[in-house]
Amino acid sequence: MAAKQGWWAKLRSPSVKFSLLTLLGGGFIAGILFWGGFNTGMEATNTLPFCISCHEMRNTVYQEYKQTIHYSNRTGVRAVCSDCHVPKDWTHKIVRKVQASKELYGKVMGTIDTVEKFEAKRLTLARREWARMKASDSRECRNCHTFDGMDVEKQKSRAAKQHENARNDNMTCIDCHKGIAHKKPEGMTEEEAGG
Repeated sequence: MAAKQGWWAKLRSPSVKFSLLTLLGGGFIAGILFWGGFNTGMEATNTLPFCISCHEMRNTVYQEYKQTIHYSNRTGVRAVCSDCHVPKDWTHKIVRKVQASKELYGKVMGTIDTVEKFEAKRLTLARREWARMKASDSRECRNCHTFDGMDVEKQKSRAAKQHENARNDNMTCIDCHKGIAHKKPEGMTEEEAGG
């Protein structure tokens, strides 16, 4: 107990060797280095190579995604995993990264370490992601796709009508566009299948 009080007293007392300016300057530089390292780590985990570094993703959803317009299209614009699954703004990104730590726990524990285990959990995982997207009004979709940006004259009549209805009914992208980058899971209800 006395040792603990001795350390606490040292932490609270001013430094004998360094000026307050030196301590503040050192703290400022350490803060910048920490923030730079933290941000670099955050961005490294938003890359396609990181996302498919585990075979569970590389052998399942990545193979499906490679067959979609989000991977290959006439304009050459590619949406990677983080574009759809990680918010752009910092606050929501941090929340999503904390949630993703649960997924890393599942990886370590072997919850979905085979294609068979992944397929057995696919519907549960999809439902969780659909609920997240619905709750955020499909925020990540809207980084690229907005009602205001749509030229309904260039859409097929059915799509134009559905987008008009969706806008009027305050629907969100995920209400109709499940399975846009991955196959739809078996066992979905009719309501989940949407449009």
